[in-house]
Amino acid sequence: MTDKKNDITKQNNTEPNELPEKSFPVVGIGASAGGLAAFEAFFSGMPADIDPGMAFVLVQHLAPDHKSILTDLIQRYTRMKVFEVKDGMKVNPNCAYIIPPNCDMAFFNGSLQLLTPAAPRGQRMPIDFFFRSLAKDQREKAICIIFSGTGSDGTLGLREIKGEGGMVMAQNPASTEYDGMPINAIATGLVDYILPPAEMPAQLMSYVTHAFGKIILPVNVKKSNAENALKKIFVLMRTQTSHDFSQYKPSTMNRRIERRMAIHQIKTIDKYVEFLQINKAEIALLFQDFLIGVTSFFRDPEAFKVVEEQIIPKLFIDKSSNKPVRVWCVGCSTGEEAYSIAILIQEYLDTHRNDYLKVHIFATDIDSHAIAIARAGIYPISIANDISAERLERFFTTTSDGNAYRIQKSIRDMLIFSEQNLIKDPPFAKLDFISCRNLMIYIKGSLQKKIIPLFNYALKAKGFLFLGTSETVGDFLDLFITIDRKAKVYQNKDNFQGMQSVTQCGFLPPMIMNERYSRSNEKTKSPVKLNPRDLTEKALLQHSIKYI
Repeated sequence: MTDKKNDITKQNNTEPNELPEKSFPVVGIGASAGGLAAFEAFFSGMPADIDPGMAFVLVQHLAPDHKSILTDLIQRYTRMKVFEVKDGMKVNPNCAYIIPPNCDMAFFNGSLQLLTPAAPRGQRMPIDFFFRSLAKDQREKAICIIFSGTGSDGTLGLREIKGEGGMVMAQNPASTEYDGMPINAIATGLVDYILPPAEMPAQLMSYVTHAFGKIILPVNVKKSNAENALKKIFVLMRTQTSHDFSQYKPSTMNRRIERRMAIHQIKTIDKYVEFLQINKAEIALLFQDFLIGVTSFFRDPEAFKVVEEQIIPKLFIDKSSNKPVRVWCVGCSTGEEAYSIAILIQEYLDTHRNDYLKVHIFATDIDSHAIAIARAGIYPISIANDISAERLERFFTTTSDGNAYRIQKSIRDMLIFSEQNLIKDPPFAKLDFISCRNLMIYIKGSLQKKIIPLFNYALKAKGFLFLGTSETVGDFLDLFITIDRKAKVYQNKDNFQGMQSVTQCGFLPPMIMNERYSRSNEKTKSPVKLNPRDLTEKALLQHSIKYI
């Protein structure tokens, strides 16, 4: 590849100044084996005479004693300043920052923090670690790129970046030396652009111009016109997907729509409506963007500790073998939260030797793709950052290629995953515990006022409700007792008032498993022999269809 050293105006590699800069996009780039060629192609594709207006942070898998050559290599191909990161270094636009060997790195309040790796060599996921910190700090201005490499590092981190409204690129697997990392990234369905590295800079700069150039909604577009356009998008979405997003918060929806507009370089929302009308595939992609949420195993560990110590033991009071514990995980996404609760329950059963007691965990979500991932129960190796080594060994096995963990069958068999729309589909009933975390932050207050009484109605008296850290039961403290204000754990009171509220607002009656239906279903001959859990799930899904 041609050396641009003589063609580019070089700048001294002095440490960047400490003057405050206006907000700008930050691009995290992760690579492993084969990454050097990808970095070289990427920076060779950067324009030689234009500042990109963003910062680049490069995270490469390196041996602890290996001196990185990236700083010198990248400087040959860019007009930007290039630095090997020092602890606490401020990040400025039009600069590139290289992770040093034997370090983990996080983005925090506009600076790069270096940490001594805690995980042993071979188990570290420095790309995921950095991407997740970048998502939390930069939100919609976070961009990540996955280059060549083996394994799945970066897969969890890119999900968090998309959950915060950021953008994701991945190297076209055909152009890689090792395609494991890009393939795992692409498999999430969350990658916005799949390109060879040399083609990425032009697309990246075009996206940034449209996303942050303040040209999405021109000044002369009246607010009422924008609102009408949003309604038209909801109409198109409902027609194709049968899901109504009109009760979701407009601010959240607008951010997701603007991101899709930037990806296609569409300047006005009216033009985007026209684009949707002739591109059904884009409606499906926008639908997926609407549903993206941030999730992880044991998210908010202190809250899960409260559930483990104060709630799980109470679920088994007065339980017998013919009275199963019934749990509903609402908006379960890809299953991490539901499996976390199942693990806590199994640990309690093992400790108290109550193996004869039954547990039914119903885990539901509107997103069929997320449900498929949850059912499979296979997760990137980087979940080790969220789960203790003891729990990993006890409840997970590594896949044959060593790049993922699979949840053990004993935990998987506790759960029934199914696609369900909380707004229109019938809820479960006679529940001991409902977990609905970080769903209501996306919906309007008017709908929240319908959902909280619904939970009161679905729970047994003295059943428990577990909400996200930014959520409460609002005006319905008359229906719930606050168990832990910080952890957002509540206990149900008498459900009579909740029943009245549900009836008045038109919510459907509860979905109750019909024992006679289940028995007759088990007697039905089938060419495929199903285990009892699969029979139960099949009966549940068939029974729910009757109400839709």
